[in-house]
Amino acid sequence: MKTSKTMLGLMALTLMGGLVAGCSSSNNSNGETAANTGNAGTEASTTPGEGTAKDIKGEITVITQRTDIVDTVFKEYAANFNEKYPEVQVNFEALANYEDQIKIRMSTEDYGDVLLLPTSVKIHDLPDFFEPLGKLADMEKEYTGLEERQVDGTVYGVPITINYSGLIYNKKVFSDAGITELPKTIDEFMTDLQTIKDKTDAVPLYTNYAAGWPLTQWEAVLPTVAGNRDYVNIAQVASGDNFVAGQPHYELYKVMYDAAQKGLIEEDPTTTDWETSKGDLANGKIATMPLGSWAIGQIKGVATNPDDVGFMPFPTNAEKVFVPLAADYNLGISIHSENKAAARAWVDWFINESGYPTTEGGGMSPVIGAELPEILKQFEGTDVSFDTIAPAKAGEEGLVDAIDKDAEVGLWQPDFKKRIIEAAIGNRKESYDDIMKDLNDRWKASSTKIKGQ
Repeated sequence: MKTSKTMLGLMALTLMGGLVAGCSSSNNSNGETAANTGNAGTEASTTPGEGTAKDIKGEITVITQRTDIVDTVFKEYAANFNEKYPEVQVNFEALANYEDQIKIRMSTEDYGDVLLLPTSVKIHDLPDFFEPLGKLADMEKEYTGLEERQVDGTVYGVPITINYSGLIYNKKVFSDAGITELPKTIDEFMTDLQTIKDKTDAVPLYTNYAAGWPLTQWEAVLPTVAGNRDYVNIAQVASGDNFVAGQPHYELYKVMYDAAQKGLIEEDPTTTDWETSKGDLANGKIATMPLGSWAIGQIKGVATNPDDVGFMPFPTNAEKVFVPLAADYNLGISIHSENKAAARAWVDWFINESGYPTTEGGGMSPVIGAELPEILKQFEGTDVSFDTIAPAKAGEEGLVDAIDKDAEVGLWQPDFKKRIIEAAIGNRKESYDDIMKDLNDRWKASSTKIKGQ
């Protein structure tokens, strides 16, 4: 495996996204884009301050997407935090549909003290809602993944974990279907899905259509389909035709369309349930789901035999098998918080001392020097490489985000993914190529507009 502990420690995670923060019933779509050259950016003002931890006082509200552990694990976190900061009272609020609900809350000044930076907020608008945490040049010596939510060299969020994306699968289902080698190409994957349908009772590929946000996880594996780390920020920006045959987006979502059209997904996508799907994958009722590493721990946690839960790269026709690493949701502080020092103390403690990034977060710590998780060591000595995606060229930072939002394509939103599934199962009177043409036309027009400004 090409990624070493030393390399990981030096990595600067770039525009990429996807990899939803270990969520429960969340409408999460972490990731979208990285550095953006917005207009704002101020000096850090949320450091805990002089004196000892006991000097930091106040009451803070932490808003999380982890509805599954807010009343258990998070309460333990608060107790441990209070051993260091006894004068800070920590309250929690968990949102079942994080992106939608926090967007409504942020139309007011009441959106807690500490929260996850929503992907719906344009990167250059972050200073309007969040406190600066420090200068990128200083903080990148301690953490990776900061580029995704910085504006003009000022950091507004720290990743709660570093994720890797691909397919989480049930090893026993593959074995029961007689599949002895994991698929590498798209054709091999489609053949295996059909074999699983023919020889087992498991759902070959579960979309989680009804929940919506899991569909955004497909976008996170785009670099794998592209086969290189340069595609997302460089090649995708250079070419306006990103949804035409032969391009990674077209190939990626054709897998979704073909699987749905051939009946290789759940029987009724409109009735899917995220919480149930975790147990179903864990215990052999589902064969595969495209997800980030954040979900592995949750799925293993409800498995009769946790060893049945495995990870594999998303299938690709590219010559090289590349698994992208990227920051999960970023943790930040509300600009309206009345106890910013206490809020900053929580952010620093949560990232550095709680253990969340590698346990409940399911990925790797953003702290420089983090070790690779055990589940990835199976790829040592293989042709599978793990790395961050390449940053945008100078002067092109944030272009993907700007084009996407102007075109209203929604790379990290579920809308066009739902449209693809609906067309595939016959609920919409349009073909896959019709959908791709519409997306490409909009993307191309916005690309020309944004790059010409």
